[in-house]
Amino acid sequence: MATILIVDDQFDIRMMMRLWLELAAHEVHEAEDGQAGLEMVLELQPDLTLMDMHMPVMDGDEAVRLLRKSHGYTGLIVAATGSVQPADVQAALDAGCDGVIPKPIDEDFGERVQAFLDKK
Repeated sequence: MATILIVDDQFDIRMMMRLWLELAAHEVHEAEDGQAGLEMVLELQPDLTLMDMHMPVMDGDEAVRLLRKSHGYTGLIVAATGSVQPADVQAALDAGCDGVIPKPIDEDFGERVQAFLDKK
């Protein structure tokens, strides 16, 4: 079991991810924007953060950059985004994400998450 933080502004996407993750017996927490997500990452120190890249208040790129550069955070952060063009994936990696899981999520979501956790 891992502690996982979902940072996404869309309630239905958070609920779908939560369902998949809880079925795999993970402890799941949520934040609905990048600013709240940044604060929760620092407080919870989750095993994995799933970060949407396009959100109000603070987008995922900025949240990840601040976590990495300003706070020295080294935990696992994976972009969970619908923007999966090569330039978008590279931007997420350049911001400091450890990888990308495309949205919409599908039946291999749990396997993708587990693959990142196994690499940790």
